[in-house]
Amino acid sequence: MAKANDFTQDFTKAFENMFSALPTDMKTFTDAFQNGAEFSGKMAKIALDAAEKNAELTQAWTKDTLGKLEAATEVQKDPSDYSKLVSDIASSQAQSAPEHIAAFAEVAKKAQMDTVELMLSAGKDVSKEAANVVKKATKKAA
Repeated sequence: MAKANDFTQDFTKAFENMFSALPTDMKTFTDAFQNGAEFSGKMAKIALDAAEKNAELTQAWTKDTLGKLEAATEVQKDPSDYSKLVSDIASSQAQSAPEHIAAFAEVAKKAQMDTVELMLSAGKDVSKEAANVVKKATKKAA
């Protein structure tokens, strides 16, 4: 009758045999980790640069809006002047909004282009690395 301990030892031995039969090279794992870390760092840089620029644009738009609202703090002599003031502020905001939105769109476009370039570069690197692995494997097999 088989004991539970026998099964565990057989199971462990089977895994040890399987992993020892795999042609692994720790340098390959180290290189893969390093490449992944570099890629992640570059992606994070793109994201942080875009976030920083968006924060700057938001701050500029807010300052612009508050500057225009400052006129509303002045007391008007005629009540109808208040409606003209509000109309002027709304008109000014409507005119400046497309410029501000276009600036945000430029940031997004730059981040997108940088990401595409990074992905293409990574794809080329992976293709080269795969070709080198195939060549090494072919030489070992021959």
